[in-house]
Amino acid sequence: MEMDELDRLAAEAFRGLIVRKDLVRQFRGQFPVPTYVVEFMLGRYCATTDEAEIAEGLEIVRTQLSSRTVRAGEDELIKSRARETGAARVIDIITARLDAKTDSYLATLPSLRLNDIRLSDEAVRENERMLTGGFYAEIELGYDATIAQEKGGRPFQATTVRPIQLSTRGILDRIIEGRAKMTTAQWTDFLLRSVGLESERMSPRARDISLMRMVPFVERNFNMVELGPRGTGKSHLFQQISPYAHLVSGGKATVARMFVNMSNGHRGLVCQYDVVCFDEVSGVSFDQKDGVNIMKGYMESGEFSRGRESIRADGSIVLLGNFDVDVQHQQRVGHLFGPLPPEMRNDTAFMDRIHAYLPGWDIPKVSRDLFTDHFGLVSDVLAEAFTRLRDSSRAAAMIGRVHFGGALSGRDQNAVTKTVSGLLKLIQPDDDATISDGDFEWAVRLALEVRRRVKEQQKRIGTAEFRNTQFSYSLGADGVEHFVATPELQSEDSIGGDPLLAGQVWAISPGGQDEPASLFRIEVTEASGTGMRILNQSPPAPFRESIRIAEQNLYSRAQELVGDRNPREHEFAVQLRSFDAGKSGADLGVPALAAFCSALLNRPLKGGLAVIGGLNLGGSIETVHNPLDLVELAIEKGATSVLMPVSCRRALIDLSDEAAAKVQTIFYLDPGDALRKALHDG
Repeated sequence: MEMDELDRLAAEAFRGLIVRKDLVRQFRGQFPVPTYVVEFMLGRYCATTDEAEIAEGLEIVRTQLSSRTVRAGEDELIKSRARETGAARVIDIITARLDAKTDSYLATLPSLRLNDIRLSDEAVRENERMLTGGFYAEIELGYDATIAQEKGGRPFQATTVRPIQLSTRGILDRIIEGRAKMTTAQWTDFLLRSVGLESERMSPRARDISLMRMVPFVERNFNMVELGPRGTGKSHLFQQISPYAHLVSGGKATVARMFVNMSNGHRGLVCQYDVVCFDEVSGVSFDQKDGVNIMKGYMESGEFSRGRESIRADGSIVLLGNFDVDVQHQQRVGHLFGPLPPEMRNDTAFMDRIHAYLPGWDIPKVSRDLFTDHFGLVSDVLAEAFTRLRDSSRAAAMIGRVHFGGALSGRDQNAVTKTVSGLLKLIQPDDDATISDGDFEWAVRLALEVRRRVKEQQKRIGTAEFRNTQFSYSLGADGVEHFVATPELQSEDSIGGDPLLAGQVWAISPGGQDEPASLFRIEVTEASGTGMRILNQSPPAPFRESIRIAEQNLYSRAQELVGDRNPREHEFAVQLRSFDAGKSGADLGVPALAAFCSALLNRPLKGGLAVIGGLNLGGSIETVHNPLDLVELAIEKGATSVLMPVSCRRALIDLSDEAAAKVQTIFYLDPGDALRKALHDG
């Protein structure tokens, strides 16, 4: 492997904390332990760029893993070694339980099929996670032949328990120091390499989703769902990378194990782990009827009750599952929470507690090409840094810097704030560092998208409470309002429910003798200067005429339309995009004028709106001869409202009840009236 610039930078910035990720793959499948255990060993002996030292360290790691891990069928051999020599060292997952009969703790090592290993009280106090699912550790297993001869004796004892943990509590300072030597792009590439992925082989979309998967590790009480096709590596991060995450595979989930055991008071998984991940969530169910309600309450407040006592925890909840069909089909037959268990899938209150819904369908299936051969942080170091980042929040950094639109409820804003906080901590671990406007806006847009996906599913279920899903934001006190959509709901040739950018309008041309009615999008941008430019090569004559008429009406009616702004001091660039058979762009004067005014006012038009109407030089509205056809085309293209001349009103009496129920028809008297009714209210 030839080191690249990022490798050399990482070696300087994180000396002793990095490991070559292709080395980990050399051990994959050879030993019955997760990736972070192998990296713990590699980090101890191979955290260098010197090839000779790496080769020597690899041999040590291979030897130790061979002698200390327990392969299938070797359990009796290891137990025999402990008997013959008095002790044996093993690497295994260790769990513990309280044996009330003897008032002592007993440990279980599943690889050795031992469940009655003596364990000191001190070892349990120092490592309480033994009691809730356990963790991987290096264990020295002692054997006492004298006790073995006693009736009911328990000869095996865990004399030392050393959790698999290379990093120290001050590791975050080292990470912050190293991050300061990198740009944001370099750091995010390095983060992805640290979890085994090569960012250069991923699309920007896949990189964003991979970073979103890390947010539950750095943000307390973060609730996330990811559903998508099989084989995209959804559970890898939660199973292989961090000892602070616990994976619950499909099946029964007990309230005692998840939250608190009422009989002995032992805290559950959400108290002991940073992230509790439910894999194959469609098969998950609770042992008690109120299990989902307890989890719902915990996801809302971070608290649950044990009798009269209220217990607080900060474990994040992640739900992973698979679609058996593609996302488009899933939306046609239901909603995107369909793969959840029956008690969750149609519960809008449960959905409302989900902070982020990741589009697993936008991640490619795992292949050899996606894995990196370069250096990244040792997984245990990364996991420790992540858990330290949970102690802070970046919510304060958002105050005054971003303003959310009226469509966001209190829960929406809380969800978006938590997601932005997590993303900012990932790309800049230093709480005192300045976040650039570009990085900040990236985090805001991504957070709004993953929360809006939740809201769209609530809307599909039919609750009026969630009708408004047009999420928007503006940066700074006088920022422009921007709308954020979910890509799976958008189609290039259909009218979406969200407002377009300022200066853009959906327009329907009535066509002509040899041309059918057609959908167009007019896109106008303005800058300082004068005049009007059509960017299309060889624009059709009818469209040029519509633009000329709209331009003259803008100049002559400027005071009425745009107030004190002088359109003659601005240069307009116009582009026409056609989405149907018609190409001429005839009779688009009113929508073109609306686009000019929208650009000049820097205000978008209403979402889901199609504008119809021709214009003459005097400002009069041209007659529309086929209004029924135009409204039906607007419905077909996804419009929720149609703005058209009031002269069409009588002709629309023949509009079918079904069509009338799908679209709102808005009538205007003149160009000024049309503009007022077209502009977005935000």
